[in-house]
Amino acid sequence: MMPQFWWVNHSQTARQEIDGQYLWSPKTERNGARSEFYKNMRRATPGDLVLSYFDQAVRYVGRVTEFAFTAPKPEEFKNTGAYWNQEGWLLPVYWTPLEPTVSPKAMIGELGPLLPTRYSPIHPVSGSGNQKAYLAGVSSEVFHAIVAGAAFNREGLTRGGANSLTFEVVNEILEDTVERRILEDLQLEDTVKKSVIQARRGQGKFRANVEAVEGACRLTGITNPSLLIASHIRPWRLCTSAQERLDGMNGLLLTPDADHLFDRGFISFEDSGEVRVSSRVDRADLQRLGFDQLVMQSFGFSEAPAIWRTGAFNAAQQGYLAHHRADVFVA
Repeated sequence: MMPQFWWVNHSQTARQEIDGQYLWSPKTERNGARSEFYKNMRRATPGDLVLSYFDQAVRYVGRVTEFAFTAPKPEEFKNTGAYWNQEGWLLPVYWTPLEPTVSPKAMIGELGPLLPTRYSPIHPVSGSGNQKAYLAGVSSEVFHAIVAGAAFNREGLTRGGANSLTFEVVNEILEDTVERRILEDLQLEDTVKKSVIQARRGQGKFRANVEAVEGACRLTGITNPSLLIASHIRPWRLCTSAQERLDGMNGLLLTPDADHLFDRGFISFEDSGEVRVSSRVDRADLQRLGFDQLVMQSFGFSEAPAIWRTGAFNAAQQGYLAHHRADVFVA
């Protein structure tokens, strides 16, 4: 697949994002409106290339290393963007310096006609950064025009420099932070704290509550408890209360592979029980995992067995699934 090309204007947070090897944006604008620039965070795909613009110059080139996922506003932002929502999209990106840096204003005569007519990151005449523009899609011509007279570590960008901010690593960090807050919460009884912390690993009271609702893996039909994981629908780290973290309606029983696909947002469920598969997951990879039947159903093969169209979810489960489809599923 050919990479997409992106341009990020991030003067306020550039140093934190470059040092941390990521991009972060709120999910909506201050007034709750959806922004194309924020939507682009979820459109970016591993392998895409990004131009980093701040202090009136393009200074870094990046490679997207993961799909974006929900994460709180980074602590290192401190008071920057105090009006931003505290929950947003985190997009891991591996950055390498561009030398020398490139001033778009100095080449706007060449660059201007190549810029997108809508949602451009900079003004096509002045070359100044456009207000509210964050992550903008640009053409390969824009990208190559910028880097043509400069150098960057192409091999490192293409083959090396594995980003340390994988979904698994960030998830562990975020969950550790939540667990510390729970332990420090003087309003919770010790028995509740213990149950909530056990729920992080799908154990204890949470698992018992899920087993009272779900009797088998929704994907494979396996019923042997030893082969199943109690997985949160609304992720444990994103739950807003102890009740949500222990609610059996907020859980599914899944085999380990199915749990990973669901937790990472590569699959989700309709309220009817029909499986939704991200179009950004290679069907060959699903087959290698043994989910041939899921591939058949998702791509319209009539011989898909009925087990892949599981029973409808109840109203309480549907509420959690709506969150999963909106904020976890890689759409």
